[in-house]
Amino acid sequence: MNLEEYKGVYIFAEQVDGRISGIAFELIGKAKDLAADLKTEVTAVLIGSEMEEQVKELAEYGADTVIVVDDPELKEYRTEPYTHALSEVINTYKPEIVLIGATPIGRDLGPSVSARVATGLTADCTKLDIGDFPLVVVPGKEHEQKHNQLLMTRPAFGGNTIATIACPNNRPQMATVRPGVMQKREKQEGRKCDVVKFNPGFTPNEKYVEILEVVKKISDTVDIMDAKILVSGGRGVGSPENFKILEDLAKAIGGEVSCSRAVVDAGWKPKDLQVGQTGKTVRPQVYIACGISGAIQHLAGMEESDLIIAINKDEDAPIFDVADIGIVGDLNKIVPALAKEISAFIAAKQ
Repeated sequence: MNLEEYKGVYIFAEQVDGRISGIAFELIGKAKDLAADLKTEVTAVLIGSEMEEQVKELAEYGADTVIVVDDPELKEYRTEPYTHALSEVINTYKPEIVLIGATPIGRDLGPSVSARVATGLTADCTKLDIGDFPLVVVPGKEHEQKHNQLLMTRPAFGGNTIATIACPNNRPQMATVRPGVMQKREKQEGRKCDVVKFNPGFTPNEKYVEILEVVKKISDTVDIMDAKILVSGGRGVGSPENFKILEDLAKAIGGEVSCSRAVVDAGWKPKDLQVGQTGKTVRPQVYIACGISGAIQHLAGMEESDLIIAINKDEDAPIFDVADIGIVGDLNKIVPALAKEISAFIAAKQ
């Protein structure tokens, strides 16, 4: 494999029902940083049916080129036609880096494509950088240090350690990226990009599943990644029943309840509400951490919040190191009092 043939940072612009997912814009934002280090450009690959109208939005968020693979066989996501589409884009245009969102679609598509194009894939990344590999050259050992490699960082061993992985001998360097970790850039209204239409041809075979019906479930809960205010509880809340006081506070301030891994492991709350390296990465305007000690795995999932308020009876808890406002005390007294005062203030204003 001639690695010099591979140029550019590509992202898979995921869409569902003709609407581009937010993870695509997050990936473009990070791809622009990587491309700047490599002195190259960012290309978004848009796969679907009748998708031309969506190109404008990808351009406005920073894509320099959009490759559109448009075909009736791509109307709904199916593993085989989408794998064929993206693999043929890679084989034809030879990108140096390919980024895919670690969504249900991306977690299925990424491994299939990496196997098809014979390269590695680092899954569920939380950090991406351009650097040297190996990171450290051991004296006396024969290691050729390679420059400008994609260094892909992800949680390992259940989130108990962090691994940085490189793919120095194969191209493209591929990673799936956890939603909410990377930041999308400011939208530039009217920004243009180059558009390339590409269709490798689609011949249905035994690998093409037939979709008989699509049944959509409407959840009555808000995704915590979309919440502007989060009231988050940890082991210090004491019991699942005690989460009622957090729910009362969240209701009073128009927020949602989330939790730490310890709470999920104890069976108090579902995995959907977990914040952290092995949960979701959130960036609310206000994050209120109640009874959360502040392990590094949890901090990685919420430290980019605009305002962090920590309530903990242990004044040495690590959560106070990242908090903008810290309250040392019993959350069982502080949280209900806070909810009561806020409710009274709001009622007085109405």
